[in-house]
Amino acid sequence: MKALIIEDEEIIGKALANTIKKVDREIEVIDILPSLKVARKWFGANAEPDILFMDIQLSDGVSFDLLKQYDLHCPIVFTTAYDEYAIQAFKVNGVDYLLKPVDEDDLKKAIDKCKNIISKNMIAPVDMAELIKSLANPGSISHKYKQRFIVNIRNQWMPVPVKDIAFFAKDVLNYIYLFNGDKYLVDVNSLDEVEEVVNPEQFYRANRQYIINIDAVQSVKSIENSKLLVKLKPPNDKFEIDMSREKTPVFKKWMDR
Repeated sequence: MKALIIEDEEIIGKALANTIKKVDREIEVIDILPSLKVARKWFGANAEPDILFMDIQLSDGVSFDLLKQYDLHCPIVFTTAYDEYAIQAFKVNGVDYLLKPVDEDDLKKAIDKCKNIISKNMIAPVDMAELIKSLANPGSISHKYKQRFIVNIRNQWMPVPVKDIAFFAKDVLNYIYLFNGDKYLVDVNSLDEVEEVVNPEQFYRANRQYIINIDAVQSVKSIENSKLLVKLKPPNDKFEIDMSREKTPVFKKWMDR
């Protein structure tokens, strides 16, 4: 499977290529293109790749211009330093994105999505007018997030409002912990599924095991290797959730809104 990177910062482009190789050895990065001008020449002489990774803001323009010019059908992943909430609308258009600096877990999930599209011979549609409109005015897109989850209590199902959930946790099975300290087995297949349906302004994927509610955070402190340790409010204060160095700047932005 062949991937192409369009990135005008050489160090970032090479780092992304190395990370792609690290998380999925089936993918070969065939080239790293530094500008729109070079990208236009490349697409004029080559077939499109299986997966395309594109920076948004390039030295000679924005990558959207390339998509206007070429009718590409491969899955596209934007790599960008834009605020993550301003680009939530990309998901509405069947496009994924990675916030710089790229996190390995996020990259792995994006690649898995692309592989799923390819395996099903799907076309990844990009409504360019709507995409640009949503970037300029993210509030124009109406998101419908999940309002409640089904939990299992003594072989019975019960709905639990999302507003009552302090965090989601994976421990072999998937659980929710409420603000009152109650713990329930939740009817979902994975935390990836949860992450897709909860409001990202309210919930944050701290690591592979936890998705936390902003209102459940009591304090955050730095630990070794620039990691963060998140402590939750009582009665869930026994939980201390660590976060990777790469997620630190994004998490701070999420907290400081």
